[in-house]
Amino acid sequence: MSFPTRRAFASLAAVATVALSIHSLPAQAAEFSVGANIGNVPWEFQDASGATVGFEIDLVNEIASRLDSTVKFENIPFNGLFSAVQSGRIDMAVSSITITEKRLESVSFAQPYYDSDQSLTATAASGITSLDELKGKTIGVDTGSTGDIYAQENAEKYGFASISRYEGLAPAMLDLQAGRIEGYISDIPALQYYTKDKPELKVVQRIETGEKYSIMFAKDAELLTKVNDVLTTLKNEGFIAGLHEKWFGAKPEDTTSTVMVTDIPMLK
Repeated sequence: MSFPTRRAFASLAAVATVALSIHSLPAQAAEFSVGANIGNVPWEFQDASGATVGFEIDLVNEIASRLDSTVKFENIPFNGLFSAVQSGRIDMAVSSITITEKRLESVSFAQPYYDSDQSLTATAASGITSLDELKGKTIGVDTGSTGDIYAQENAEKYGFASISRYEGLAPAMLDLQAGRIEGYISDIPALQYYTKDKPELKVVQRIETGEKYSIMFAKDAELLTKVNDVLTTLKNEGFIAGLHEKWFGAKPEDTTSTVMVTDIPMLK
């Protein structure tokens, strides 16, 4: 049996020192990839400085912080968010996404944090006040949204001439003001926020659909439970209620999903 030389001892010591140094390095925080349809006020949009802000931006950043992680937002059209989570391109998606039975067949959602309905928006000059006045007229919707689904299901009832589809609020509003569409069906909180300083546009009808928004994941994703647990904590702390006050200027009712802790939605 041979004994290690002085040079060998030195080499072993150097290796041990490097190993200890590597072991002592701080672990890098995980980064969540989050898809969002940027431009969806007041949920995720760019402010005057170009910063991405909004209710769901604040919410996701806080969730990531509680999980010792950071967030990388990826701007994806609403209809593309579903395939993006399913393929694993992103870890989760936000954009006032409504939980539906159909969607639960292929994706998962955390517990909801906002209750909503659809709405009809028209120009103030048009004099339109309800869906009943849109017979023979063209309406606009966001592609693949619950507004799109509602319009398709009720097209015959209201006699819409056609349905124009958009990838976001801004181009739809331009066409509405230009007269290329006569009405726009979409989530009421976004339109109330968008039109509050635009007297030429008016939310003329609430369309009661009883929707609930949440964060979307790939089906049964491992991250789902962790995020859902943080949502429970944030509700109990009043953090999400505080976001409601910040972005909508009013306290949420205690009976809404902004305040109430609920289970992870499951397919019935």
